[in-house]
Amino acid sequence: MTLIEIAEVYTDLVNAENEIPNEEFYAKEQINALRTKYHNLLMERMTAERIYFADRFDATRKAFELLQKVKV
Repeated sequence: MTLIEIAEVYTDLVNAENEIPNEEFYAKEQINALRTKYHNLLMERMTAERIYFADRFDATRKAFELLQKVKV
């Protein structure tokens, strides 16, 4: 997968998790597991492509910024 593809899946999972009610524990748990998987893939790909990020929060911010640039 490309960096853009990984970022798209990851940001979609972040947004989906925010939409799920807190009462839906199992669904939130499943989305969280996928989100974590794709976040790790995102950081690995960013490192491979020599894109600097300070921490996991910075990597998330850069994923959203990257997609904003692509969609313009």
